[in-house]
Amino acid sequence: MIKVNAWLLLTYKVPPEPSKNRIALWRKLKALGAVYLQNSICLLPKTTEHIRQLKLIENDIARIKGESVLLETVGLDKTQEQKVVSRFKADRDEEYKEFLGKCADFDAEIKKETKAKHFTYAELEENDVDLKKLQTWFDKIKKLDFYGAALAVTAGHKLMECQVILDEYARKVYNAHEENQ
Repeated sequence: MIKVNAWLLLTYKVPPEPSKNRIALWRKLKALGAVYLQNSICLLPKTTEHIRQLKLIENDIARIKGESVLLETVGLDKTQEQKVVSRFKADRDEEYKEFLGKCADFDAEIKKETKAKHFTYAELEENDVDLKKLQTWFDKIKKLDFYGAALAVTAGHKLMECQVILDEYARKVYNAHEENQ
């Protein structure tokens, strides 16, 4: 987790057309974990990596004939710092909620296949791919969870449960195929 010290504040203005430029810029900033305070005003924790990435984004903005200002800022007091940290945590919790929903879908799929006694290697492989996607997604969210969102631990536990569920399903697949030999 990042200690609250300072943030990088990026303000920018880009031409409205083509809209794909604005969308690409927004996606890059969200992929870094930026929190938007208002349209075209966002924050990231001050790290060497974020400074480097935001300078690259500044170049992108200039390339599309936009304007930007990159500043270092701090909260006026602890209350203001907590407001910012809360925004970061809330954004990550939203992502964790979506992730937990997909974990529930994964669990339901395995239960459906188990109830139907559909113990095939093809199904096992498909579910293994789905679990790997969940792992990658969790790692992505965790990387952007700068301040320890409330749902982080729950999401991590649920991912481990998904692994256990898949291991149990795999055991049933292997047992079903041993019986058929």
